[in-house]
Amino acid sequence: MSLAEDRERLTADSTLRGMAFSNAWRARVDAWLVEQFTSATTTTSAAPDSLALVAVGGYGRGDLAPASDLDLLLLYRGRAVPAEVAERLWYPIWDEGLKLGHAVRTVDDALALSADDLDTATSLLTVRHLAGAADLTRELEDDAAAQWVKRSKRYLGMLRTTVGARQAQNGEVAFLLEPNLKDGRGGLRDIHCLRWAQAARPVLEAGDAEALAAAETTLFDARVALHRTSGRISDQLMLQDQDGVAADLGQTADELMAEVARAARTVAWIADETWDRVGSSLATSISLLGWRSRDRAPGLVVREGQVLLETNVDPANRPNLVLEAAVVAAQKHAHLARATHARLAARSPEPPPVWDDALRERFVQLLGCGHDAIGVIEALDHTGLWERYLPEWPAVRNKPQRNAYHRFTVDRHLLEAAANAAALVDRVERPDLLLLGALLHDIGKGRPGDHTEVGMELVREIGPRMGLPAEDTEVLVDMVRLHLLLPDVATRRDLSDETTIIHVAEAVVDAERLHLLAALTEADSLATGPAAWGRWKADLVNELVHRVEHHLEGGDPAALTLLEFPDADQRALLAAGEVVVRGVGNTLTVVAPDRPGLFSRVAGVLAIHGLEVRSADAASVGDMALEVFSVTSRFGPMIAWERVTTHLHEALSGRLAIEARLAERVRAYAPKASRPDLPPPAVRFDDRASTTATVVEVQARDRIGLLYRVTRAFAEFDLDVRTAKVQTLGELVVDAFYITTADGALVTDHAVRKELERSLLHAVS
Repeated sequence: MSLAEDRERLTADSTLRGMAFSNAWRARVDAWLVEQFTSATTTTSAAPDSLALVAVGGYGRGDLAPASDLDLLLLYRGRAVPAEVAERLWYPIWDEGLKLGHAVRTVDDALALSADDLDTATSLLTVRHLAGAADLTRELEDDAAAQWVKRSKRYLGMLRTTVGARQAQNGEVAFLLEPNLKDGRGGLRDIHCLRWAQAARPVLEAGDAEALAAAETTLFDARVALHRTSGRISDQLMLQDQDGVAADLGQTADELMAEVARAARTVAWIADETWDRVGSSLATSISLLGWRSRDRAPGLVVREGQVLLETNVDPANRPNLVLEAAVVAAQKHAHLARATHARLAARSPEPPPVWDDALRERFVQLLGCGHDAIGVIEALDHTGLWERYLPEWPAVRNKPQRNAYHRFTVDRHLLEAAANAAALVDRVERPDLLLLGALLHDIGKGRPGDHTEVGMELVREIGPRMGLPAEDTEVLVDMVRLHLLLPDVATRRDLSDETTIIHVAEAVVDAERLHLLAALTEADSLATGPAAWGRWKADLVNELVHRVEHHLEGGDPAALTLLEFPDADQRALLAAGEVVVRGVGNTLTVVAPDRPGLFSRVAGVLAIHGLEVRSADAASVGDMALEVFSVTSRFGPMIAWERVTTHLHEALSGRLAIEARLAERVRAYAPKASRPDLPPPAVRFDDRASTTATVVEVQARDRIGLLYRVTRAFAEFDLDVRTAKVQTLGELVVDAFYITTADGALVTDHAVRKELERSLLHAVS
């Protein structure tokens, strides 16, 4: 059996998890390489006692996942490079389809290279002899370790810099919904780096090595299962992989992600504090006094990037000291020292059943520190201090949100939202309520039931406990209840329809709540992910807020400056009775004879060219129809309108095979397999949204030509699309259509609605 076949056999054995797989695979690779080395050296002039085959890096360390590289070093003595032996070693490995990192060097060459190359230096810290001259391997192992210690200050400085850069590039393992198990903050590479640092000088505290080993088991088990079940050479645990990885490990996906998060938080906790101390030890000048302020923070000292308690301070006598220390850490871009956490956890009193104003103000002050507060709060959470203030927090801790629209776990999402809100406090009358509302808007996601309803009940308990008056608590409850109102209405409803504005105004009641919800919408969207907020959505939300505020102030809707549709220029085009197809910027204007299916033809051509419709408006005057589309391109900001308009003219005259071209595009840009946890397609009629049209919402998995198929279904029933609002939420599309019958009436016939629903569901399935 070949080595590749052995790997396939071992990979298919689901009983071999984590290190059990690694040990079995490493043993097989070791034995095979020894055979190859023997074969390569018996028929050459090279003396076996002058050569050594050495495993380095991950292979030398012994943690081989199914898709791991084999890092090998062929050591030799003398001046003659054993090129023939190297070729006889490397080519069989490549022939087996394995990834190989390889080098041929003398001991002196290897040490010279590692003097300036950090990757080489760290790879030599895990030297493991495979075949040949064992004394040559020992020489490299001993000399590399000695050089690492001798140059420890330089190496540790380089290592600390690379750790920060890598973490910034790959994000968090604990809080991202699709974490990089190896290179993310709190991942396997952070464990390796801490061990390399420990090899240079003792940097770990008592118990750290054991905690890191336990975390490594969890993360490496998941990595092996990911390679096994996905078949990809990737360490990013994507949403679509999580069910399979969890099943391989005998868990549910939520259990898997919670375990991964716990392990990563432990690693990050140890790493942050360790690298702080390493950084301080490398500094050229160290203040023995540090920062302190008797007025602002009595009893607290910031020294070498850490917040410390003075020895005469007893947290038992300072009920607000935990939050005071946290605020100082956030403001000074520092960490609470481990000793500080330990003393605070052991001696600080539990918060009282009802907070006083000072405690609440300090809590809000911490949230007001913005993104600088996130790491501090997560450290408090790691040591159990944060939940003393929010007993509801453990239910959202490490809680995954299994959709591609969100980036973070629930707990991190809430902290990110609060941090974003801190930058928006000047927009609202009550900054404290904005910060608290942002922190609590999704607090119900950790419990069974509708998260909004659950969250409202929790906030009704949290508000009084924090000492808030009843009216402030009700504002927070409304922020939870309505936190999706503005973005949903702005992106799915016609903002020129007075019914839309009245509906929102009745829900928000007053301008104070409206402004709080507007700021919360932005903070929440930014915390959700890159697809959740942009200029298009921001403009729509701002327009909605402006109109609702005008209505709440008793203003006449007619006094607002409206975008007339059709405007004077468009009415002139309609009156001319000629076909017009015009693309400018991100806007397409089409004027053509009115007929069923016109909207779907245009939508089909746009899909053929990779253009995504954001919104569309349509109107008819006499025998002519006007359609205006706002679009974005999948391929960049520039749109090749000349090609698009050529195809549109052909489609309008019945000379373009839209369906066939869409099928070709689907084959060329085949979508990835959809996640199984996406909600099923759904169709909903909203009779409260408008008095002039029937509003139909369609929810479905995003795919090429979806809008074309949906609007073709409307055309099948001779229905006109007056306005379309299109929103993509990750892999999910939620489209809203304002439709009327051919004579402009609402669609009220229940039999027609039932058949229309059937047709729409077929179109999106």
